[in-house]
Amino acid sequence: MGGEFQKNRKNARIRVGAVVVIATMILWMALSLGGGLFGLPIRYAFLLDFAALAAFAWAIIVMWPSLRERLSGGGD
Repeated sequence: MGGEFQKNRKNARIRVGAVVVIATMILWMALSLGGGLFGLPIRYAFLLDFAALAAFAWAIIVMWPSLRERLSGGGD
C-alpha cells in the first residue's frame, strides 16, 4: 500500500512539472507575440523571459528527484 502511494506521488510530481512547462511555453509565446504586436517596451520582454526561466527552473527542481530515480532504474 505504501509503495503504490509513493509511485502515485512521484507520477503526480512529474505531471505537475509537465503542465507547468507546457503552460509556461504557451503563455511565453503568446505574450511575446502580443507584446510585439502592441509595441510594449523591451523591458517587459525581459521581465517575461525571466519569469519563464523561473517557471522552467521550478519545474526542473520539482521533477528532478523523480526523474533521477526513474532513469536509474528505481521506478517503473
